[in-house]
Amino acid sequence: MNMVKKDTRWLTSVALMAAIVILLANTPLGMIQLPIIKATTVHIPVILGAVLLGPGAGAILGCVFGICSMISNTMAPTLLSFAFSPFMSMSGIPGALKAIWIAVGCRMMIGVVSGWLWIFLKKLNINHLVALPVVGFVGSMTNTVFVMGSIYVLLAGEYAAARTVAVDAVWGLIMGTVLASGVPEAIAAAVLVVLIGKVMLSVFRGMVSIGSGSVA
Repeated sequence: MNMVKKDTRWLTSVALMAAIVILLANTPLGMIQLPIIKATTVHIPVILGAVLLGPGAGAILGCVFGICSMISNTMAPTLLSFAFSPFMSMSGIPGALKAIWIAVGCRMMIGVVSGWLWIFLKKLNINHLVALPVVGFVGSMTNTVFVMGSIYVLLAGEYAAARTVAVDAVWGLIMGTVLASGVPEAIAAAVLVVLIGKVMLSVFRGMVSIGSGSVA
C-alpha cells in the first residue's frame, strides 16, 4: 500500500511539473522568439523536476519540453525550425529523424544529466545551496551543448544553407550561439534553480521519496 501511495505521489508530481513545462512552453516567458531561433526558459522546470523527483522524471519532463518545442517550431516556424521539427525537414526522413533527436532526445538529456548530477553531489554531501546552482548551470548547458552540437554534427550543411554561409563557417556560428546565448541562459538557470529549488526542496522533502532519486 505504501508503495502504491509513493508511486501515485511521484506520478502526480511528474504530471504537475509537466503541466508547468507545457504552460511555460506556450507563454512568451517560456519560449522567447529571437530573429532566427527561440530562446527558452522551459528547461528550468525540467531541471527542478530532475532534482526533486529523480533522473527518470527529468527524462520524462525533458521529452515533454522537446515535444512542445517540436510543435512550436512546426506551428510557428523560424529560420532554423528544420532542426527541431520533422515536418520542416530539408532532407526527408533522415532529416526528420535528426530533428526528433534534436528537439526531443537532446531535451531528455537535460533531465537525465541534471538528475544524476544532483544525486552525485548529494552523495558527496555538497550543501544544496552549492549543488542547486551547479545543477542549474550544467543542466542548462546540457541543453545548449547537445542541441547546438547535434546541429553541427547532423545538420551542418542544412544549417549553412539556412544561414547562407560556407559549411566551414558553421563551427564559428555554433560556438557564437553557445557563448552569446547558452552561457547567459545557464547563468540565469543557476540563479533561478537555487531560488526556486530551495523553496521546492523544503516542500517536497518528506512528501516525495523515490529511493536514490529522492530529495534527501
